[in-house]
Amino acid sequence: MATGSGSAGTDIRPTFRIATPYRYRCIQPAWSDRNLREAARAIHSPLFVAHVRSATDTPSQETNCHPFRYGRWLFAHNGLVRNYPAVRRDLMLAIDPDLFASIEGSTDSEVLFFLALTFGLALAPVTALERMVAFVEATGRQHGVDAPLNMTVCATDGEQIVAVRYSSEGQSRSLFHSTSFRHLHELYPDDSRITAVGEDAFLVLSEPLADLPGWWEEIPESTAVVARGGEIGQHPFRPQLA
Repeated sequence: MATGSGSAGTDIRPTFRIATPYRYRCIQPAWSDRNLREAARAIHSPLFVAHVRSATDTPSQETNCHPFRYGRWLFAHNGLVRNYPAVRRDLMLAIDPDLFASIEGSTDSEVLFFLALTFGLALAPVTALERMVAFVEATGRQHGVDAPLNMTVCATDGEQIVAVRYSSEGQSRSLFHSTSFRHLHELYPDDSRITAVGEDAFLVLSEPLADLPGWWEEIPESTAVVARGGEIGQHPFRPQLA
């Protein structure tokens, strides 16, 4: 059951690379939000992040809806920190005090984001996410939690997209990315779902939009994908504290 949705993106003005991304969040599902439908007709952006929330143990409120934002960074998460009430205090105490006041909601997802920022997301995104995951797992195990973390995440600063599929038990939620739209235009020249998208586009999704051969590639378990400047790299994701 959807308990909220949100979307965000970079500004189309020439200064968008340093501007704070715009964001829209609502406790309604996206498909029944008439205001979102109206706004989407007029919004143009080189980069979008969208998320539909299914609440676990935290309230349905706008501040708990993804994507989360800090400065130029956006963050969306599917999954959970198991037995979050038991580890919440220790996780929050590890967040940089200079960042702490920017936390708006009460979700485990937002805490993961601010831990990643604390561990250097802006400088080395994949390494910061590995350190964040290692810390969450170590903290969970100190509290007797088996398989503390399950996640797929997407983080972006407007210049790069970082997507990770990982879980402590090795059974993560699904995550896919698009293949080359330039090649897809050649394969499906008469399919408007393909031709409406630019040749340089890149998509990351939890589930494929359509079952067309060659459109989607599943991101393997324990893998990070980084897309930047038209280049796409895939790397093993190995949580480590330092």
